[in-house]
Amino acid sequence: MLAELERLIRLQQLDKSVATARVSIDKFPSASAALDARINERVSILESVEQRITEQKSERQELEKSVAEIQTRLTRFKEQSMDVKTNKELWAIQSQISTAEKEIQSLEEQILERMLQGDELSDELATAKKAVELEQAEVSKERELLEKERSQLQEQVDQHSADRTALVADIASTSMSLFDTLSRGRKGIAVGEAKDGRCCECLVRLRPQLYNEVMRNTTLIQCESCQRILYVRVESTSSKNSA
Repeated sequence: MLAELERLIRLQQLDKSVATARVSIDKFPSASAALDARINERVSILESVEQRITEQKSERQELEKSVAEIQTRLTRFKEQSMDVKTNKELWAIQSQISTAEKEIQSLEEQILERMLQGDELSDELATAKKAVELEQAEVSKERELLEKERSQLQEQVDQHSADRTALVADIASTSMSLFDTLSRGRKGIAVGEAKDGRCCECLVRLRPQLYNEVMRNTTLIQCESCQRILYVRVESTSSKNSA
């Protein structure tokens, strides 16, 4: 195979590898954000439970405050009942006492409900805290693997960039100019394989004579359709000759 063609093929391989690695690297911020979102979701659930506990505690305190106020009135009514002088006054006081006692009973039932709810919320809180801890541990492991992968890809990009610089130094300026022009105009693909009489990049069938010339791999030949530089894999050529 023509040495210049080999170098261009290798250059194309390096560029493809770097492009693929960079696409993966560009995805890491969103992947990291997704990990953050997972933790935030668990934390949000925990905060919601904590908020409900705070509200439930406040409601219970208000109920207890109301009970204390009514209890004070009840005590006063009972004291007043000792001083009444008529049945009518006694009946009125007893009615107030009965009403106050019913109010206290109702409030105490509500307090009991809040206490039971508090027990349930305590269980929810423990579960939510555990979920946050487990998610944080899992995300930490995944983030570590993610960062390791990103680091490896960046090392690959850096190494291939260095290899590319060294390779370009051995390629003729005219060939490099053609490669760069094609790369810019063909979405980064300047060199493509030809196989079974077709350009594998644009899939257009090549003229038999042109394909025969490409199979020799002894000169730079461009696809008449997409203009990419064509080559045939050495093993494909060998197989063809054997047939």
